[in-house]
Amino acid sequence: MWDDRRYGAGALFRKETVTSMLRIALIDILLFSLPFLIYAGYMLAVKGAAPAGIWQGAPVVWLLAAGCGLLLITMATLIQFSGGKPGGVYHPPSLDDGVIKPGEID
Repeated sequence: MWDDRRYGAGALFRKETVTSMLRIALIDILLFSLPFLIYAGYMLAVKGAAPAGIWQGAPVVWLLAAGCGLLLITMATLIQFSGGKPGGVYHPPSLDDGVIKPGEID
């Protein structure tokens, strides 16, 4: 009667949804860790620090702040410049002939 691939909890774990969310999560992780990676690369290449001693005396609080700031600025930019037109009409997701049609903004 009800096909779990199209309805209910099964619809939440479709391959497209999981892949899309995984992509977003990986981008967020990369943006947050980018200051740490740049600092480690700098310490290895320019300062000649041993790999075990890179984080001795590292400005961890500043790196955390830079990672959070980079992540927040990127998210705010994407939110501001993506999506529908201002003043558009939102049409929520609907079920048409047994298929979930995603929401859209006209």
